[in-house]
Amino acid sequence: MATISQIKKPCSDSLVLLPLFSSAISAGFPSPADDYLDDCLDLNRYLINQPTSTFFMRFEGEPMLESGLQHGDLLIVDRSVEPTDSKIVVAVINGELVVRRVKQNRRQLRLLSENPNCQTICITKDTEFQIWGVVTHAIRTLHSTRRLQ
Repeated sequence: MATISQIKKPCSDSLVLLPLFSSAISAGFPSPADDYLDDCLDLNRYLINQPTSTFFMRFEGEPMLESGLQHGDLLIVDRSVEPTDSKIVVAVINGELVVRRVKQNRRQLRLLSENPNCQTICITKDTEFQIWGVVTHAIRTLHSTRRLQ
């Protein structure tokens, strides 16, 4: 787990526009993609609703495997989204950053792991606790396990 002291200041802005193809891609017969070039895509516009309250962080560990998050995923976290029940959040618990799913009822707030080998975190009045933001997207690099011939 990362600690708060490992957080650095945000980077300067840079914008890269990438080609966006208007047709969906299936696993069937390929077609000439250049015929369907529609526009350029700014991933910031597509993935980020509130730029001033959004940050990126790399996910480490395996506490959220059943949610689909995997070690190495790049998380997009928005501080402006309300951390309501069932949202996945980045929180600071006793000085350490964690990613968990919020589960709240009238009596208790819990941060659930989605891996049977990791513990649920129960928030009590003695817990040093703050939610930093809600995970809105995860970006993953796909690694091929077999070589193409």
